[in-house]
Amino acid sequence: MAGSQWELPPELCCRPMAFVALTGLDVVYNAVHRAIWDAFCANRRADRVPISFKVLPGDHEYPKCRTKRTSYEWYIPKGILKTGWMNKHLNLVPALVVLFYELDWDDPQWKEKQSECATKVEIVRTSLQGRNTKVAVVLIQKKTPLPPGEDLVASERASALCSACDLSGKSLFVLPHTDHLVGYIIRLENAFYEHAQTYYYTEIRRVKSHKEFLNKTTHQLLFVRHQFKIAFFSELKQDTQNALKYYRTAYSLVHELRAHETNMLEIKTLAGFINYKICRLCFQHNTPLDAIAQFRKHIDFCKKKIGSAELAFEHSAWMSKQFQSFGELFDEAIKLGLTAIQTQNPGFYYQQAAYYCQDRKQMAQQLCQAEGSYPSPDPLDTQGGGLDFYGQRPWRQGHQSIDPPDAEKEKTGILALHIKERDVPHSELIIALLSNAVAQFKKYKCPRMKSHLMVQMGEEYYHAKDYTKALKLLDYVMCDYRTERWWGLLTAILTTALRCAYLMASVKDYIIYCMELLGRASTLKEEQKSRIEKNLFKVLMNEVPESEPECDPSSVSAARSLWTDRMALAGSNEMTIEVQDYIPFIQCKGKFQSPSFHVDQPIQLQVFLRVDCPHPVSFHKLAVSLSNQEYNQWCVVESPGQESMTLLPGKTKCYNFSFVAKTEDVGKKIEMTGIEAMLGSESGRCVFLSWRGAGGDAASAHEALQASRSSRRWGRCLEARQEPDWDSLTLQHSTMIISRVPKISVQLSHQPPALTNEMYRIDLTVQSQEEAVAKDVRLTVGLKPGQDANLGQTTHVTFDGSKVCDEGAPALLPDVPLGDLEPGETFTKCVYVKCVSTGPRVFLVHVAYSIDTTVEGHQIVCKCHKDETVTIETVVPFEVSVKFVSTKFEPLDQVAVDIPFLLMTDILSSSPWPLLLTSSSLELLTVTSNTPQPQSQLEEVVLQTGECASECFCLRCPQQTSSSNTVATGQYLISWRRKSSSSDSPLIQTTVTLPHIILEPVPLYIYAELPSFGRVRESLPVRYHIENRTTLVQEVEMAVEPSDAFMFSGLKQVRLRILPGTEQQMLYNYYPLMAGYQTLPQLNICLPRCPTSTTPALQRFLPQRIFVKPQGRQPDDASIAAA
Repeated sequence: MAGSQWELPPELCCRPMAFVALTGLDVVYNAVHRAIWDAFCANRRADRVPISFKVLPGDHEYPKCRTKRTSYEWYIPKGILKTGWMNKHLNLVPALVVLFYELDWDDPQWKEKQSECATKVEIVRTSLQGRNTKVAVVLIQKKTPLPPGEDLVASERASALCSACDLSGKSLFVLPHTDHLVGYIIRLENAFYEHAQTYYYTEIRRVKSHKEFLNKTTHQLLFVRHQFKIAFFSELKQDTQNALKYYRTAYSLVHELRAHETNMLEIKTLAGFINYKICRLCFQHNTPLDAIAQFRKHIDFCKKKIGSAELAFEHSAWMSKQFQSFGELFDEAIKLGLTAIQTQNPGFYYQQAAYYCQDRKQMAQQLCQAEGSYPSPDPLDTQGGGLDFYGQRPWRQGHQSIDPPDAEKEKTGILALHIKERDVPHSELIIALLSNAVAQFKKYKCPRMKSHLMVQMGEEYYHAKDYTKALKLLDYVMCDYRTERWWGLLTAILTTALRCAYLMASVKDYIIYCMELLGRASTLKEEQKSRIEKNLFKVLMNEVPESEPECDPSSVSAARSLWTDRMALAGSNEMTIEVQDYIPFIQCKGKFQSPSFHVDQPIQLQVFLRVDCPHPVSFHKLAVSLSNQEYNQWCVVESPGQESMTLLPGKTKCYNFSFVAKTEDVGKKIEMTGIEAMLGSESGRCVFLSWRGAGGDAASAHEALQASRSSRRWGRCLEARQEPDWDSLTLQHSTMIISRVPKISVQLSHQPPALTNEMYRIDLTVQSQEEAVAKDVRLTVGLKPGQDANLGQTTHVTFDGSKVCDEGAPALLPDVPLGDLEPGETFTKCVYVKCVSTGPRVFLVHVAYSIDTTVEGHQIVCKCHKDETVTIETVVPFEVSVKFVSTKFEPLDQVAVDIPFLLMTDILSSSPWPLLLTSSSLELLTVTSNTPQPQSQLEEVVLQTGECASECFCLRCPQQTSSSNTVATGQYLISWRRKSSSSDSPLIQTTVTLPHIILEPVPLYIYAELPSFGRVRESLPVRYHIENRTTLVQEVEMAVEPSDAFMFSGLKQVRLRILPGTEQQMLYNYYPLMAGYQTLPQLNICLPRCPTSTTPALQRFLPQRIFVKPQGRQPDDASIAAA
């Protein structure tokens, strides 16, 4: 039997669907019939009923129905399940045969066509030969039928047709060929499905009825067969729950069968079929745990049922197929929405299938070694073209006894199976299964499982002699094992890869794997390493290496001829190997001796080499590549002799290089881009080992980390080492070229903090300490770049301190030439900074110059520079507060039009340094001064920290032409400077914008003229001036309230009329009665025409109190006389 015998039959793996045969349709020549057939089978959606349709001719011969058995008393079954039974009920025996016939109810030839239809039905029934298959008739009509009950002719003729065809009313259908054909077809399908359900239900009952005739002694196979058939019919009926129940029963019955070598294969085959069905239905019911449990139980039951020892490889093949089939079921369920996890996914089942396939291969190699030709006649050939029962041997079909009937035939059959097995491509099967497993483990993010199986795939390719694919897989996996430091596994993989490279005669791969197997990551013994090293040196000398152990002898002879051809090729004797991603036997580490070098110092770098192989290694050239290729010529060492270029095992050798940097590289980074060592010779084969950057390999980073941890834990070794500790050597792949150390001093002198808007002075002193002339000295001073952009707009720097710089002055003065500086010479410069806003600022002073110097005999011009930075805080020099008060010094919220008021200013010093206020002034806009020429009251006033200077101005707001009641006042200007600054330093003018005022129109203005004080019992004249400031005649009612402190003469109550723009005066003589501050008699004023102007609003313009002096003592004559 061929290897394909283990494949599950397609009728087992498909989804069982009810089989309905359609007859009477000419789908080739009749367009209407073709449209009907397309509506049945084309573009079926998932929501349509599961039916399998076939178009068959009306006289199609269906499989003959066997004679019904009435007794099983003497019946001995020959097998469990016939090979054609499932296919018969899926594709050959229909549950329903549908006859399509074109006939309208009003057809003129109704009688003839009715007879013809009945004849066709009878032909179908005859061809079914007594089966329970249902028969139905569909009339294809051109007209849309009327609703049921309305067309009496249709009802009568339908009844007559049913009688003629011996059909029930439920088996006659009408199909109008209209625009809604698909809708009618779907309704027909549902009706067909119900008929099919009835058929399969009848078949299930028929099979169940056989149970009473069976006995447990001779009919064990029939119990299994009948349960399987019932389950299969249940599936066709789409009753999957009952199908699962019957399959489980059948599975239990299979394992109750008496098993021996002759029927073991049949039992396992049926057990595998039923297990497949159970697992498939469990996944379909979304109970994956039940499927997994069933499969595990199945494997536990069957794994020890090996059968014939001579055919043990068949058991491994069967076990492999069981795992593969379950993996495919699992994967299919996942695609339909099932969720799998890392620890339970199809990959494990594919992996186990591959393992059993490997067992099959090993057993086949052991059991199928017999020489001989294939037996004739062929014992595996079946006369009928196939087996009658699943799982039986072709040479003894239907045999159920323990002993084989013919020992010679048995022996010949086993020999034929052995010869067939030798031709099976086991490696291909194993690789396909492993590939499926790798895909699953990659999908579920199991990298180690994936790598493990890829190694096995590579080894399988090696056994299959496909060395190219083997090497590709192994090389891919080795990266992971290097990274995770699985040295034992890496060594085993490298050994297989080396064999592949040898058998392919791949020179470069052979050299790479030899170098890695000689390295520190290899776990090979010393004698093995010595053999590999000798082979490597042979290849370097262009000689054929010795064969690797455990290689196939036939492959070795082919490989030697390939190697001979490779060695004879000219022009291929030089190759470059990038060893950065490997762990070669030569280790390399490069480092610059310092992270940075001044341009007047020679740049020094070191390259350390070490070998881990058993014997010394010689090389002929070592070269370091730098980012600036002009320096590469200084970083090469070549030696014609062997002694200085020989590396001893386990010993570290250091090579030093030195060169002078170019002045144009100042500020640039120089990096090692690669290190290259040449093995071999020009007479043989030159191999350039190339390291990227400063060297190191795939294991160096972890080793350096371990070394640093060890040094921190145990401390540095106190005894001096003869050679550096390799693991503690760190890579320094780059260095920075920095400018020469400047020998000048830069000193800054200033008085912080700076005050806003002042010309802040910074004294700069530069002194040369060079031994030669500092040439082309240039100064850059100002705001350090990289700060807030707003600072650049509010900072101005200048050298001119005689005037205040404007906004056009820059924030940074670059490259100001200062000439040359002789040794010891000093240069002084004053810088003035104006800061418009407050806050800290970082100022930079950058002095650059060039000087001639000599480095290792090379005359170079070095550019040096010295930077000094200083942070200066800017503060406000003083704070100005402004307020408006009345002439009585009362705060004003509103200012009356054309009435004097006072402006009070307070200047509070917040400067830590004394301030000199030189002058102040007002720039008025809408208001005017009430005094002709107001003088500054702050001239030459010195304010210390925290002191306050005040000033007062009398103002008046004239009548406005605009309608707005809010007007701008103007600006308050203050000129000042630091007290400590020189007298010729510019004055800073600070402008303070005065607040707006709200105007209040006053219809009547009243003010009083009275002396500054009164005297007791002396007359005090008071004159009241009343002005009408409206355009109307105002009536004024005035009344003077009596007071205890005064007597008065004048009109106590009066009513006046005042014309627009005129003034009225009222004179009163007050007579004080008491001394001290006394309240004047209150004057009540009422304006009937201006109810908004109340007495309190008008009284605010009048004085409330006056100081009354006591009466003076008068000298009289009596007292004089007495004196």
